[in-house]
Amino acid sequence: MTPILGFAPDAEPTTPGVLADCANLVPTLNGMAGGPSEQQPADVPVLAGPCQGASVATMLDGTRRILAGTQTHIYELSGGVWTDQSKVGGYTGGATSRWSIAQFGDATIMANRADTIQASTAGALADISSAPKAEIVFSVGNQVMALNVNDGAEKPDGWHCCAVFDHTNWTPSNATQANKGRIVSTPGPLTAGARLGEYAVAYKGRSMFLGQYVGAPAVWDWTQVSGGDAGCVGKKAICDVDGVHFFVGEDNFWLFDGTRPVPLADGTLRDWFQANSNPSFRFLIECVYNRATNQVWIFYPSADSQTLDHTLIYHVKSKRWGRANRVIQASLEYISPAATIDELTDYASTIDTLPDIGLDSQYWLAGGRSLSVFDGGNQLKSLSGESTSSEMETGDAGEDDGVSLFKGMTLRFKVEPTSATMSTFNKRTSGAAFQAGPVGTMSDGKFDVLITARWHRVRFHFNGPTHVTGMKPNAAPAGKR
Repeated sequence: MTPILGFAPDAEPTTPGVLADCANLVPTLNGMAGGPSEQQPADVPVLAGPCQGASVATMLDGTRRILAGTQTHIYELSGGVWTDQSKVGGYTGGATSRWSIAQFGDATIMANRADTIQASTAGALADISSAPKAEIVFSVGNQVMALNVNDGAEKPDGWHCCAVFDHTNWTPSNATQANKGRIVSTPGPLTAGARLGEYAVAYKGRSMFLGQYVGAPAVWDWTQVSGGDAGCVGKKAICDVDGVHFFVGEDNFWLFDGTRPVPLADGTLRDWFQANSNPSFRFLIECVYNRATNQVWIFYPSADSQTLDHTLIYHVKSKRWGRANRVIQASLEYISPAATIDELTDYASTIDTLPDIGLDSQYWLAGGRSLSVFDGGNQLKSLSGESTSSEMETGDAGEDDGVSLFKGMTLRFKVEPTSATMSTFNKRTSGAAFQAGPVGTMSDGKFDVLITARWHRVRFHFNGPTHVTGMKPNAAPAGKR
């Protein structure tokens, strides 16, 4: 059996195990599985408008707040109701602006670049009077960091930090160690930022800087990271993967552990992504790490889109890629309350109509984390349901100077689908277009057909949950030229 190497459209198509294409198929440690379906959590109504950022904020005592921001308001989910927790008068963000959200002790900090940084420990948010407007906020050490700021003057390359242990004080002072500065050694605005251990990392489009706490008077010292043109396209295009940054750059995907950024997509899908995503709207990209599955989900705008309508998935351990396209507004790790037998009627009226979610899923557990999104209709959905269908297309099998009789394919399943079909494609020369051939149906894990050609390619369509780990073609020489 040939192991399946995952979605790799940039790879040489004759590489054994490469997938030239796939749909709703996600990478696992040892293969590829059908992508999850969307499930609506119980007692979560539709948000009042399109979501432009959401987060589950965890307090010091372990309690949580679920917050979601629209262009003009911030809402908190409590008791099955989205309660407006906006400041008086609401907000003035733009149609493409996004909320940056950070947690500092019991204080939830939110910024959208159009309004003064907001904060709340409970109830409604309000301006922090001494704080700037900022594109990005995150907590690091004993302070909150703000990047790409307006403190009365436009400073897209500027940074501010609050006083030590005091998110309400942003007035520069050696005594409190609140401070500000600019990063001007490379051009462009600051586009993203995040904590990395005890360090802060500030990203521009094609450069990145490691910030180290040094105390007064400088407070933070910024050093450019070596790594060519590595940078981040947008403030949501980054996530923490167990203490390492995964981020999307202008021309690659990267991992950064504090030393040098490591490119991830060379030879697999770097060029494909450049051609199939909209460069003018890559700043909208959102990345979220699903710890339960060891997958990073990258939601991005396709080549002709101005919204998040396509999705790539990267498995951190196996380094495989997959695709599971869907239209979303925002992503988050939703943390659900526990479900008891008495509460099952909140999910469905009968046992038979309960969501198609395994009973061992995080969806049912108190504090269980599940990758979730706001869909195109402003509804929070958990990506925790069973797969309904998926597809994968192999690379090319054959020889330039030989003809082969292709008799079919055998797949090795960890989870066998309820049914499946195999469509065949063939061509006589390597540069020609593929022509459709016969179709085979699955029987005992095998797909039988008969077709003679120099080059063969097949596409599988799976119905129901599936997990495939290997494939074995059945072909025999049929002549030389």
